[in-house]
Order: sequence, then C-alpha cells, then structure tokens
Amino acid sequence: MEKPNILALSPQELRQFLVELGEKPYRAGQILGWLYHKGAQSWGEMTDLPKALRDKLAALAEIGLLPLVKKQLSADGTGKYLSALADGQTVETVLLPYDIGSGACISTQVGCKMGCRFCASGLPGFIRNLSAAEIMAQVLLVKGELGKRGLKLKRLVLMGTGEPLDNYDSIMAFLEAVQDRERLGMSLRHVTLSTAGLVPRIYDLAGFGRPLNLAVSLNAPNNALRDRLMPINRAYPLERLLPACDHYAKKTGRRVTYEYILIEGVNDRPAHAAQLAALLKGRLAHVNLIPFNAVPELDFKPSPADVVREFARTLADQHINVTVRRRLGADIAAACGQLRNSNLKTPG
Repeated sequence: MEKPNILALSPQELRQFLVELGEKPYRAGQILGWLYHKGAQSWGEMTDLPKALRDKLAALAEIGLLPLVKKQLSADGTGKYLSALADGQTVETVLLPYDIGSGACISTQVGCKMGCRFCASGLPGFIRNLSAAEIMAQVLLVKGELGKRGLKLKRLVLMGTGEPLDNYDSIMAFLEAVQDRERLGMSLRHVTLSTAGLVPRIYDLAGFGRPLNLAVSLNAPNNALRDRLMPINRAYPLERLLPACDHYAKKTGRRVTYEYILIEGVNDRPAHAAQLAALLKGRLAHVNLIPFNAVPELDFKPSPADVVREFARTLADQHINVTVRRRLGADIAAACGQLRNSNLKTPG
C-alpha cells in the first residue's frame, strides 16, 4: 500500500490519519508546525513527538519533501534548485533575493505545453502536471534555504516551468494550503500567478474571490506578433484576453501586471511601445518590462539597455505604470528551465 504523503493531506485529513493510528488528533498541529514553520526534514527531528510515534510515522507515512539533485548559487544571492520527483522527473525552483522581501519562483508542471518561442522551460516538451504537494515542497525548500541565511519567505511567484492555469485543480489545492493558517499561513496578497493567457481560467480565478495577484505574459502589443511568439494567442487573442483581465481587476480590485519580455529587433521598437501604451491606457494595469535572458538554443538576444530605457519612458509618458525587472542570477543561467535542461543533457 502506498504511504500517505503528509504534504498532500489537509489538517483534518491528517488528524483523521492519526486517529486511525490510535494517536491523539492534536498531534497534527505539532507535525504541521515542524513541517511548515520549523523546517524539519525528517520525522526524527520532530522532538516533541513521542519516539514511538515518530517510528510509526517513519514506517507508515512520507513527509513529502523532495530530494535535492543540484544547486546553483549566484553572486547576487539568487539560488536555483533542482529537485527529484518520485517518478524520476525533476523540477526547478528559484530563490529570489529582492530588497522588498525574499521570494520563491515556483514551477507548476514538468515541462510546458504553451510553446512560447522565447522560453527555455518548454524546450524538452510537456511531461505532466505537478501535484499540490509537489508544488508546496518547492516552497518549503526555498523557505528552508532562506532560513539558513536568517531570512524569511515573503513572496511567492508561480512563474517557473509550466502554465499554472493549465494545472488548475492542483493550483487551487496549493493556494488553499498557502493561506491555511494551520499550514503555510501566507496571505494571497503576497502570491502572484503568471499565465500565458488561458482566458476561461482567468474568469474562474476571478470567481475564486481571493486577493491573488495576476500577471499575464503579454510580450506583444498586437495579435500578429503575439501569434508568432505565443501560440496560445491563436486560441485566445487580445480581444478575448484583455476583457478577461479587466474582469479580474474589477472583481478582485487588484491591478493586473502585464509582463513584457524585450527581445532585440522583435518587440522592442518605438512603434511597439506606442501600441502597448494605447492597448493598456485606461486599464488597471502595470507593465513589468523584462530584458530577455539569453538561451543558447534560442536565436534571440536581449534588448540593449538604452532601448529598454526608451521603451519604459514611452510607456511612462503615456501614464502607464511601468517598471523594469532587475536581472537576477545571470551568472547561473537565469532563464526558467535552464538548470533542468542542462541536467537532462548530462549523461547518467
């Protein structure tokens, strides 16, 4: 019989499991405290549990944490972590050392179906969705790494490998665990979900009724260019995507962030900036300009710094809220999926 994964259980399910083992249900709170807040990696570390119970749990249950396969640390404090999944696949997670609060960039799938032409994470193809427990295990990994630095986890971004809204049920279960006071206990105001633009799921997410931040990977100011860069646009063009985003902003009161990766000679011309400003004018929106992270397998280059500044100035002059994302981890292959991809190419 497969052992239950503690990270996959709700607090009530964990209490029921303990009762079935002949234990007191209050032990669930102790276990959850060790797992989510004290950084325990094994049953043996949960020292306020009786040794007999620890031994029983070691034999009958899995904690659900993921073994670390590879780690890369950048001079700027960024950390990239490759973890092993039970089926032999791997998942990549990133620690983001921002001044406004350290965060974790979390993957939601093994591979990706979206086929965005500028993205490294989808190059090996799509394998499967991650479970809510596998997604949470990445959070606890980064939380533990930050703890070693004397720092706390302040933000989560679902922007790693995969399309979160293509794994909707797992994401909803994960978000419930994030905001659950007995588990991670983090407000969803500190969580951002990034999507390529699955319009029906954006409407579903608006109906979720929580203050989750929505980021949309836009990357082009017109359908012709976005069709070329992001195949999802053929199913959900701008005429459908933007009203869905407007609905989300109205329903939640949260402005939508539009991510725009600047690629030299592709989407960074003054005309593109002017079109983008016209597209977003009057909307509850923020533009996050992201200089492209070079990937050896992709024939794209990042826009020069002066082009990025001019693009941002054009938007600001039209009263569009805009920031330029600070580049992190450039010395450790910064683009999403590159650590996993390099590991797939390594023999053995």
